[in-house]
Amino acid sequence: MALKLEFEEQGLWLFKYRGVLPIALLFFGLALYLKTVVYPESFILRGTLYEEYYVYFCLLISLIGLAIRVYTVGFTPKNTSGRNVDEQVADTLNTTGIYSIVRHPLYLGNLFMWLGPAMLTGQFWFVVAFGLFYWVYYERIMFAEEQFLTRKFGSIYADWADKVPAFIPFFSNYHHSNLSFSWKKVLKQEKNGLVAVFLIFVIFDVSGQFVNGTRDFNYFLLASFVVTGVLYLVLRYLKNNTSVLNESGR
Repeated sequence: MALKLEFEEQGLWLFKYRGVLPIALLFFGLALYLKTVVYPESFILRGTLYEEYYVYFCLLISLIGLAIRVYTVGFTPKNTSGRNVDEQVADTLNTTGIYSIVRHPLYLGNLFMWLGPAMLTGQFWFVVAFGLFYWVYYERIMFAEEQFLTRKFGSIYADWADKVPAFIPFFSNYHHSNLSFSWKKVLKQEKNGLVAVFLIFVIFDVSGQFVNGTRDFNYFLLASFVVTGVLYLVLRYLKNNTSVLNESGR
């Protein structure tokens, strides 16, 4: 099989399971985090006054990723930038707003969302390894997606791709979105990501406390998880049982 076809085939498979496979990496990161609890000397900030600030810094990194996704999704039309897993979907080509400065803003957002927990391990080598894994992993997905878009939109996509970088934003290219921001689409689509961020940080914190034999939980993280969890359940109910979050064309 030609390498081009092999990359696309791999990308389609990884696209389908892109929400599942990174969880294995997350469990490995949790194991490393618990190692720093048992062996505090393996993390320079463990037990210092700066440890809590570092946790909030990692949380901020993840929330920046979520914010990138929120901004992206809020300005896109229906059947684009979705959470579909079975196949690629693109009724139209997004070229304005954040898509005028980077071709794959959702995957850029995902990078920051996952980078936060990776940094939380306190292991520099793991953060570097995570970055390499992420690049290889999403490079295949982006390749397959661009093949799909090239076949569907032809020269229109090629001309846009020539001007817009794939992953590192080029801010001077920015053009305002043709659409207004839709909170309804964001609430429908990104509720999972919001609760997932706080769930991951709570899992790390609670696991660390139990392994250490203490109960000094981070109540800010716990409270945030409860609030976002309730919000998730409410939004899921509204999405599945009402038309409150429906919006024409979004």
